[in-house]
Amino acid sequence: MLLDGYTLMHEHVHIDLSAQKNNTDCLLDCKEQTVAEFKKLYAKGIKNITEVTNIGMGRDVAYVSSVAEQTGINILCATGFYKEPFLPAYIYEKSEKDIASIMIQDITAGIDNTGIKASIIGEIGSSEEAITDAEKKVFAAAIIAHKETGTPITTHTTLGKLGLEQTAIFKKQNVDMNKIIIGHVDLSGDIDYILKIIDEGAYVEFDTIGKNNYLDDSVRIAMLRELEKRDLTSRILFSMDITRKSNMEYKGGIGYCYLFDVFFKNLLAAGFSQSLLERILKDNPRRYFTGA
Repeated sequence: MLLDGYTLMHEHVHIDLSAQKNNTDCLLDCKEQTVAEFKKLYAKGIKNITEVTNIGMGRDVAYVSSVAEQTGINILCATGFYKEPFLPAYIYEKSEKDIASIMIQDITAGIDNTGIKASIIGEIGSSEEAITDAEKKVFAAAIIAHKETGTPITTHTTLGKLGLEQTAIFKKQNVDMNKIIIGHVDLSGDIDYILKIIDEGAYVEFDTIGKNNYLDDSVRIAMLRELEKRDLTSRILFSMDITRKSNMEYKGGIGYCYLFDVFFKNLLAAGFSQSLLERILKDNPRRYFTGA
């Protein structure tokens, strides 16, 4: 499933949240510029990208496949549903089993009659202050699909919140927590909270790296230091969650290469080793997907 090389675990190649957010910047459809940046990523050793745009978020696997073909990067596509208010109307009417069957179809037969099969369930999400009934239904459906297919699950937490509530849902259904990623936890800025999520058995994702308007990278580095001290770097995954045109290089944003061009240089300057990059970007994704 994964090519030999580094893996970004939570990215978007094409996404459209513009209608709900009333902001055309939230339509990421700049293929030419994406291809240019991905070619740079490939040269830096990124060979795999987990594309977590799912149903209701503007998923376009034909578009994604075209980017993959032009850049040589292995792009893993997703199935599932996001969070309110981005859920399709039928989520409120269908049963958990019926919703799960949609995901299972994407995993076993392929997405939108393309033959491209989903490799991951996600990003399934929760709202900021509570996991709503509709979101709980999506989680339940995702668990059904996971148990039937073995496909791992990755989540969205709004501003890093409610990760423990998410793990509680999975544990109540006896899900193998080695197959669960709790996303965006870096945005919490709370190392004790992150340690509790790891203690529940899940992977934690520092996947908004470079979004200093939400949380300064210096806080991320400090939290990584604490995790390294506790020998927990085997439970961490990295990404940047590029979702807007303004995040792209051509618009003056951080771009997909920020992780290498800026963040990792700052990690090295702070005393981290090159082996950390190998572990978080190569070893951990492979273990998550294969269980090896």
